[in-house]
Amino acid sequence: MSAEDSNPAATPTLREDIEGDARWMSLHNRFVSDSKDKEPDVLFVGDSLIQHLHQFGIWRQLFSPLHALNFGVGGDATQHVLWRLSNGELDNISPKVVVLWVGTFNYAHTPEQICGGIMAIVQVIKNKLPNSRTVVLGLLPRGKSPNLRRERNAAVNQLVQEAVTSLPHASFLNVDPGFVHSNGSISHQDMYDYLHLTPQGFQAVCDPLHAHLKTMLEKPAEN
Repeated sequence: MSAEDSNPAATPTLREDIEGDARWMSLHNRFVSDSKDKEPDVLFVGDSLIQHLHQFGIWRQLFSPLHALNFGVGGDATQHVLWRLSNGELDNISPKVVVLWVGTFNYAHTPEQICGGIMAIVQVIKNKLPNSRTVVLGLLPRGKSPNLRRERNAAVNQLVQEAVTSLPHASFLNVDPGFVHSNGSISHQDMYDYLHLTPQGFQAVCDPLHAHLKTMLEKPAEN
């Protein structure tokens, strides 16, 4: 049994259509179609934190000028992103940078499994886009007060940061500007539901991310 087989977070998996409207597959098919028509320099991939970014003015302000494309799907876990990227979404594009933000919805998995899922995605990106570089964004804290999900996300970040250290084609970026206050709370002004970002929260995350991407785009790729 391979490591992938024993780790559900690193096994490409179709999202179950629990809503009954086939939206997930429809989005996937749209992304595959978009990849045939567009030539992005930056590709954003992940869950609702990526998907929602596209709906805010900050996307047009900071990322559209970088020729960015958004392949975010709300609720996706690592295994779902892995399936999407293994089934056509990367086949017709060659971005210089891929921004990956996923893992906070892997509710049933351990930090080690989630890290394995993220690294499996990084490997698929490397295999399909050998000249691209991947930036793995750190998972944000979540919940109004300290909780086990925060601890798990922090553990994932530590594991992923260690895992990408030796990879010339991938890097880890902590985009948490300090959402947790000194009393352990997170403000609804930064995360309206203590998970998803407000415009203010996105601004705090995206300003440094934008600066980082601009630096990467100006630098020649390493093989």
